[in-house]
Amino acid sequence: MSHRRVLSVNVGSAQPLEVGGGRSVLSGIGKRAVEGDVRFAPLGLAGDEQADPSVHGGLEKAVYAYPVEHYAFWQTVRAQAGLQPWGEALPGGFMGENLTLGGLLEGDMWVGDVLRFARCDLAVSAPRQPCYKFDAVMGFAQATRLMVRSGYCGCYLAVRVPGLIAAGEAFELVPGPRDVGIGELFRSVMAKHR
Repeated sequence: MSHRRVLSVNVGSAQPLEVGGGRSVLSGIGKRAVEGDVRFAPLGLAGDEQADPSVHGGLEKAVYAYPVEHYAFWQTVRAQAGLQPWGEALPGGFMGENLTLGGLLEGDMWVGDVLRFARCDLAVSAPRQPCYKFDAVMGFAQATRLMVRSGYCGCYLAVRVPGLIAAGEAFELVPGPRDVGIGELFRSVMAKHR
């Protein structure tokens, strides 16, 4: 039995988001956990929207996955900033991810690896590149910088075999060519932000 598991499946519609300076932008970062089976198509999950498909979405960035193991870090940072009570758990999807995963970190993933579920296959395609919308959701201006420094970026997935998925399902990591690691690629792409 695999220790790798989907803890929550999260979707959301594009909504106005207040960002720095009191301005509002359209964003699909607000995700909420849904119950039961959710259908994956080549462009992502049923019921999910992205506001800016030039950076989120499309065939190679159809799904965003984030490791639950990093949630404790963000909970502590937000508590230190006075944005939430100590010990209060963040809900699945808080990082803007479609899949909250357990048992799979960035250092375990390489571009081209496949996450094989019982009823669909998803391929690792790229690390997330955080932006000002992430700062707005987290509630403080240094959130993007913290993600860059920590390397806690999660990854985008392409839908290779469409199908269904539900919270609680186990999955297997099938190695791809193992040429470029997600952590290595993230550090390279984000080097200018350090």
